[in-house]
Amino acid sequence: MNRNIAGWIAHRWVKWVVLVISLLILGVFGSLGGKLSSVVDNDIASWLPGDAESTKVIERSQQFSNPDDIPGVVLYVRDGGTTADDLAKATADAAAIKDVETVSAVTGPFPSEDGQALQVLATITMSDDGWEDLPDRVDEIKAIADRDAAGLDVSMAGPAALGADQAEAFSGIDGVLLLAAVAIVFIILLITYRSLQLAILFLFCGVGAVSMAQGLVYLLAKNADLTVNGQSQGILSVLVLGAGVDYALLLVARYREELHNYEDRHEAMAHALHRAAPAIIASGATVIIGLLCLLFAQMNSTASLGPVGAAGIVCALLVMLIMLPALLVVVGRWIFWPFVPRFGEPLKSDTGIWAKVGQRIKKAPRAVWVVTTLILVGLSFGIVQLDANGLTNEQSFTKEQPSVVAEKKLAEHFPGGAGSPVAVIAAGDQADAVGTALADVEGIDAASVQVKSPAGSPVAYVEGTLSSAPDSTEAFDTIDRVRDAVHAVDGADALVGGNTAVNKDVQEASGADSRLIIPIILGVVLVILAMLLRSIAAPLILLVTVVLSFAAAVGISALVFRHVFGFEGADSSFPLFAFVFLVALGIDYNIFLMTRVREESLKHGTRKGALLGLAATGGVITSAGFVLAGTFTALATLPIVFLAELGFAVAIGVLLDTIIVRSVLVTALNLDIGRHVWWPGQLWRTDGPEHVADEAHPAEPVAAGGEPVHRA
Repeated sequence: MNRNIAGWIAHRWVKWVVLVISLLILGVFGSLGGKLSSVVDNDIASWLPGDAESTKVIERSQQFSNPDDIPGVVLYVRDGGTTADDLAKATADAAAIKDVETVSAVTGPFPSEDGQALQVLATITMSDDGWEDLPDRVDEIKAIADRDAAGLDVSMAGPAALGADQAEAFSGIDGVLLLAAVAIVFIILLITYRSLQLAILFLFCGVGAVSMAQGLVYLLAKNADLTVNGQSQGILSVLVLGAGVDYALLLVARYREELHNYEDRHEAMAHALHRAAPAIIASGATVIIGLLCLLFAQMNSTASLGPVGAAGIVCALLVMLIMLPALLVVVGRWIFWPFVPRFGEPLKSDTGIWAKVGQRIKKAPRAVWVVTTLILVGLSFGIVQLDANGLTNEQSFTKEQPSVVAEKKLAEHFPGGAGSPVAVIAAGDQADAVGTALADVEGIDAASVQVKSPAGSPVAYVEGTLSSAPDSTEAFDTIDRVRDAVHAVDGADALVGGNTAVNKDVQEASGADSRLIIPIILGVVLVILAMLLRSIAAPLILLVTVVLSFAAAVGISALVFRHVFGFEGADSSFPLFAFVFLVALGIDYNIFLMTRVREESLKHGTRKGALLGLAATGGVITSAGFVLAGTFTALATLPIVFLAELGFAVAIGVLLDTIIVRSVLVTALNLDIGRHVWWPGQLWRTDGPEHVADEAHPAEPVAAGGEPVHRA
């Protein structure tokens, strides 16, 4: 940050103007943030790959079915066989269900071939509030079916029931996650700093950044067609709180250090901002650009997360680099009580735990980085246990859901795909040929095939029921066979969709997104590090450590998922999301450490600079890592396997990154490689010291009058 700008933010009079304007802006955006839920779009189109075949079916089938319609199945089971009274009850229930709000169609009851079950199909039309009302509609239908059941086992299955369970799992996602994250961060800050008022100040700014981010995202969704779904809404809160508090920790650590060098806190903050802000801005820019790389994704849900997260990081940077410094100089040194930094006192970091760690590494740096690398490589082999090929409906939740139990019962008595038909859109004049081709496919119940081809219509709609569960591998294989069969009908221009086809296309698009976006993010990180460190060797070395850290984190996570949590797999988008957050956020610690190492190397040479950089930043980087890990752990409060796995992987990866990779591996490499780490920059040729003290960062403490004060 420009020294003049830093000086104005921390100016003894201007700070009040900065603070008042910041609070006003925060209030305005915070009030808008409360409206974010009103623009959240959880419709299927907000998640799907835009060019997928199943997405095109949804778009082209609107003349045959309302895209807001979602089918549900009311299932009645009696082990001894259903009776005439059961049939009469189901018939009466069907008539009553027609009167439920937003229910647009009811058919049945239909008996099963084994005589033990009945099903009523109810189509629910989504209201303007989208998925939020779905649980209420499903509960109303279930309540009707439960009346006078007299020994009948009644349950709700089909997409409507599954959607209701998902909606309840995501309900209040922003509030629940934020409260959980705030509680975790507060405890970590209290343990780390043992200062109640400082922890409260951090959280005030962190929650303020979240509110500002929610308001900005609301405006973008309202006026710039930015798509926000439940997933990105929840991740936004966690991301902004974690990253924002991290930036605050990095700034406050430098400010606290400067308070030992300057008697005037305004001067201390000006110098702290001047020194720390460039690294923080570079860190934030890396996260922003990394997130914007998600715009290359085929998946709409993945692509939309990019600008949502980027907007959040912008807000975090603004709050922590403008409002927080003004607040700190307003409240004064007492905010650090009971451990107030005193002017002229020696820095504890000079003799702290990380200074001691550095001295131990110094004795045998090559052995340290070789052994550490081998351990990380060994941990990365756990990746072979990661089955990131998608999750079934049952595997998608951390606890048993009513819709999943009902789906199993439905499959015992009816074709497995009942309620989730395969949908085919084709040319109207080839409707019968397409219908015949669909009926002949193995895995399709031939008797269920229906053809809708209005006279004179250029488009026909054909559907059939899968004989296997709609979320099974067998069903995916059937979709492949259906596509081969109907695509072979000349002139039909047939497209295959439906829920199963949607899930299959999502998995394939997620895999393609990972293969495309991960290399792009690595390239972006490399360029930013090269510009910041003015070196080629250092960024390449750091990039290797980033990839190694990611691989080890995913390896550990895969083993824990399978053998501790009992998860049977991972979502197909898990590797990409884990990579984005681990690399984009983890690079923050690389940047903060290496910019400080470079600063110290200019004065003392690379090897001593590496030790001084570690001693000065090791503590704050570790604290920041615990805070970020804690915020992502909050994702486990939701009963969604994907978010629980993502939260755990990011948390374990960040801790591994801050405690082992950044502080031990990178320091050992710096000590072993020495000045060559800065190749081909000026520092590689000179390896400092270019100057022992400069005006911006004096070697001796400076009193308010400007005279150096020598420590005892």
